[in-house]
Amino acid sequence: MKRVAVTGMGAITPLGNTVKDFWNSILAGKSGAGYITKFDASKFKTQFACEVKGFNGEDFIDKKEIRKYDLFTQYAIVAADEAIRQAGLDFAAMPQTERYDVGVIWASGNGGIGTFEEQLREFHSGDGTPRFNPFFIPKMIIDIAAGVLSIRYGLHGPNYATVSACASSNTAIIAAADTIRLGKATIMIAGGSEAALTPSSIGGFNAAQALSKNNADPYGASRPFDKNRDGFVAGEGAGALILEEWEHAIARGATIYAEIAGGGMAADAYHLTGTPPDGLGAMLGMRRALKEAGVTPKSVGYVNAHATSTGLGDISEAVGIATVFGQIPIAVTATKSMTGHLLGAAGAVESIISIMSLNDGVIPPTINTVTIDENVPPGIEIILGKPKKAALNYVLNNTFGFGGHTASTLFKKA
Repeated sequence: MKRVAVTGMGAITPLGNTVKDFWNSILAGKSGAGYITKFDASKFKTQFACEVKGFNGEDFIDKKEIRKYDLFTQYAIVAADEAIRQAGLDFAAMPQTERYDVGVIWASGNGGIGTFEEQLREFHSGDGTPRFNPFFIPKMIIDIAAGVLSIRYGLHGPNYATVSACASSNTAIIAAADTIRLGKATIMIAGGSEAALTPSSIGGFNAAQALSKNNADPYGASRPFDKNRDGFVAGEGAGALILEEWEHAIARGATIYAEIAGGGMAADAYHLTGTPPDGLGAMLGMRRALKEAGVTPKSVGYVNAHATSTGLGDISEAVGIATVFGQIPIAVTATKSMTGHLLGAAGAVESIISIMSLNDGVIPPTINTVTIDENVPPGIEIILGKPKKAALNYVLNNTFGFGGHTASTLFKKA
């Protein structure tokens, strides 16, 4: 099997719209939460979220083109652009035959939900005559971001979307790495984007009793593993990785930020939205990632937990981690305490955190957590309050989604 290098990263997040700004905010332990500005949320049970700040798609995308794209696709374009620049790639100068071997696997959990809502509002506010935007369908469908990126750069390799709810972008990264390992591509753009801070999304999660309702303290509302947590904080944004066949990256003199050592996927086969008390799905995903890499749990420096701040989910994952690591103490951090839950983009954004951790030798903090739930098993050291310096060789990144989907990616220091 071929080795897979990460040679570029790009980020649009509630804590910064470049990898540098985002990472500095993570190390500073900042919260990306605030009251919702995208719509009037005053009548909703939850009135806050982790919104992207200071983003204007027209700063990056031609005005004639941008009307064709939902916000989730705009986020994808800008994040991918940064990753491509960081990787030192110039697709326009690359012969077309070389671009035959460059592909895109891009994820989203909700796709163009904002476009969908907007079009239905316009329809119902009119006289009933169906006057829909001709770009309605291509703006809305989840695969369109992958298609747009391939068109933008003239990339003819494998191209599709992955959808596994909140595990979507981690699944995309694993699939892209597998594509390179099997010799079906040389370079892949992989990641995910989400722009689902809309009335139906917030209302739907409220109805499911999934969101925090701590409207008095949005900044402190996301508190993974805390005894008094009351649900997750919704977020938005995008994360992009450039994955490259190792020898190809070496040959062109690319900077290698990390290696994808293993990826594990599983299903907990338990419940539509809940997670099993024994953490089975989480355990299977992590074990498969470690097995593929050929490493033992004691090699892992820390686990970037999915930990969304929900009552059952956090403990299920903690039990799964404890099952994998046994008596080996393991550092765990929950960066959704800062970013909120970016849904289908979470895995890609947290992959960037994992990679930056390997490069800087530091475990980022979990903020807001004060009293750790007594059901968190012994041996799990949750990194609280401030970053922790550590000699890291491997970092494991977990993501889980409604439907029982689990995906764990193991990153190795380059």
